[in-house]
Amino acid sequence: MRKIEDVLYLQTKRKKSNPCNVPLIMELRIRPEQESDIDRIAEITKVAFRQHPYSNHPEHLIVHNLRRDQALVLSLVAEIDGELVGHIAFSEVEISDGSMGWFGLGPLAVVPGEQGKGVGSALVRAGLDRLKEQGANGCVLLGEPGYYHRFGFYNDPDLFLAEESQEHFMALSFSNLRARGVVRYHPAFFRSC
Repeated sequence: MRKIEDVLYLQTKRKKSNPCNVPLIMELRIRPEQESDIDRIAEITKVAFRQHPYSNHPEHLIVHNLRRDQALVLSLVAEIDGELVGHIAFSEVEISDGSMGWFGLGPLAVVPGEQGKGVGSALVRAGLDRLKEQGANGCVLLGEPGYYHRFGFYNDPDLFLAEESQEHFMALSFSNLRARGVVRYHPAFFRSC
């Protein structure tokens, strides 16, 4: 039987309903996106990347383009108290050596008020688990090494992304099948509308 959603319980401080700032237990639900989530996913992605220093802010368009091109292989949302607060997308990537079953993680977005509370980590772990269950061979991403190393991502000298900082390009292999070469993301990552 396939797992449809994950329910996690996180301990956090939430001032909104907690004037004494005492740690509370919150229910975080990770589930596949639904059609009714699409507009909220765009809002979450825009606000999450609005102040990001390495972004020129097309991330919501990337998700839109992936969905439109039916290239969004896995799209998960995070809910707290019925409110969507995060999203993660995965799409297939091409590797110049012909390796199959590799995916790109991104974008990952969490509303600013819930960042640093485990929501993004829960989305990443749930997404990677689902990719493994589907028989994926690995995952790549362009992101902050200090954040993504905790999930096992590392700078693989055998995989690289043309015209990008290799410092921020990382991979995680799920199998003994090594991939080598240039990684190409879906064209949706390079269209602005």
